[in-house]
Amino acid sequence: MPRLRTLIAVAVLLAGVPGTAAATPGPNVPAVSEAARAAGFVDVRTVVPDAIIDLRYATANNFVGTQLYPANARCLVHESLAPGLATAAAALRSRSRLLVFWDCYRPHAVQVRMFEVAPNPNWVARPGPLARSHETGRSVDVTTADPYGHLADMGTDFDDFSPRATAFAEGIGARAAAERAALREAMKAGGLAIYPGEWWHFNGPGADVGRPILDVPVN
Repeated sequence: MPRLRTLIAVAVLLAGVPGTAAATPGPNVPAVSEAARAAGFVDVRTVVPDAIIDLRYATANNFVGTQLYPANARCLVHESLAPGLATAAAALRSRSRLLVFWDCYRPHAVQVRMFEVAPNPNWVARPGPLARSHETGRSVDVTTADPYGHLADMGTDFDDFSPRATAFAEGIGARAAAERAALREAMKAGGLAIYPGEWWHFNGPGADVGRPILDVPVN
């Protein structure tokens, strides 16, 4: 996975000394597209400069089995999430953890394709006439890693459609339960709420409010 190794190496350099309270400012992040700016989106790297970006849907390493985003896709989030994500990242940094982003803004067409493959609303939100959650950039799928890029043991991988993937699953082991709790605590400090059905999914303010469907490129 050369792409992920490169991203991890960059994040490690940005993270600095384990346990520090703030991340070292990252390199200049290219401006988002006009459509993204009009939608109120920001690149998450401007908010969390030591974030590890591993967008699974920009690869074939996802439950659909095909690449759904362009390879140069960016993690775009609505600006209302920015303060909360910065707070969460700072809380995790104090525990020698970095935020890893698996998904951010998700175009409607991708949501439709995902539901076609997994038509179970317990695992994939049913597309509708209004955009919510990922489709508005107000939800993120995240995990954590140590300052060397090693992913935390959370008991399952991303998009694991089993009871073990629920946020408060039992039988996942003490270490995984503690890592999940630490992630939830940090995200809660930033005002992001866990979705009980998936330990990796967090909703920001207004994520459940229906809004017009967007046509914003992810790159």
